[in-house]
Amino acid sequence: MRIAIVRQKYTPFGGAERFVQRALDGLRAQGVEVTVVARDWIGDAAGVLKVDPFYVGRTWRDLGFAAAVQRIIAENRFDVVQSHERIPGCHVFRAGDGVHATWLELRASARTGLARLGDLAPWHRYTVAAEARMFRHPNLRGVICNSRMVKDDIIRRFGVAEEKLHVIHNGVDLQRFHPGLRDEHRARVRAELGIAADAPAILFVGSGYERKGVPALLRALAAMKRRDAVLMVIGKDRRENRMECLASRLGVRLRVRFLGPREDVRPYYGAADVFCLPSLYDPMPNAALEAFACGLPVVTSTASGAAELIEEGRNGSVCDALDVPALAAALDARAGDAESLAEAARATVTGLSSDAMAARLAGFYRQLLEGRPV
Repeated sequence: MRIAIVRQKYTPFGGAERFVQRALDGLRAQGVEVTVVARDWIGDAAGVLKVDPFYVGRTWRDLGFAAAVQRIIAENRFDVVQSHERIPGCHVFRAGDGVHATWLELRASARTGLARLGDLAPWHRYTVAAEARMFRHPNLRGVICNSRMVKDDIIRRFGVAEEKLHVIHNGVDLQRFHPGLRDEHRARVRAELGIAADAPAILFVGSGYERKGVPALLRALAAMKRRDAVLMVIGKDRRENRMECLASRLGVRLRVRFLGPREDVRPYYGAADVFCLPSLYDPMPNAALEAFACGLPVVTSTASGAAELIEEGRNGSVCDALDVPALAAALDARAGDAESLAEAARATVTGLSSDAMAARLAGFYRQLLEGRPV
């Protein structure tokens, strides 16, 4: 069987790319011929079919890329085309980014005035329309969902048959991310960042600060009872200066460390007491799984797939992304009992190892190979 995996652009920090790589490893281990179809790919180019039509602007870019992939599908060059992009006509879709229409609705609820006009941009209209056509296209044989939240949303919005939807949670490397990072890195990282040994340290890891909830997190930091709590922000956002200004206006700038993107985040998991990701929308954040693996309680939002892994007060807390008082209370509570929750936090992901995810993917692909419905 010849399988193509479509990912428009590869960036070394992306969780989707890690999933793609594991999918490639699982397929090739079964002797399947796999080709990656991409517009831009960083890393080993072996087995990559580059598709990069001329474009001006991201709407034309996505339209042109989708059209090129659709031509490949029509030529029957591959038995199965699995896309990580919203392309009508693909055989398998991996809904790693969730449902775009839902994201726009949730973002609109957090915006006011002229800011909402951005949701009317041509690219958003194109993406929502392409998403609907893809889910209703007769070629679609299966959808890989990274959380039950995403699966239920797809059923509700598009009426996709439940048997086509397969929940395969993201995997986490349990050897690379582990509670022992605390002993290895805590003292050194805290000293480097000027964080007192007994101060609660909250860690945020994510790019795209509006979507991931940094504004609410800064407000919650200002509202916490623990006035010595420190927030470490790891990620990238072209408007980071706005978050720095917000932190200053809230009077917490000296308690926030904006650290930018880091290729290795493990030392910061080791230095932290609590992980917080109050996303407006997040299908299944890899960073939350890594935090659990490191023994950190996780505070996240009701619109995050990670919420389905949390037992309140046992391994973390869940609250509305925009409920700042609830978020502050959760951070105070989890910072106070972080050490006692470490074992339960780690146990949350013992069944979500990279090997376990690969095995579930292998089962999914085996159905494809055998020609059985997926």
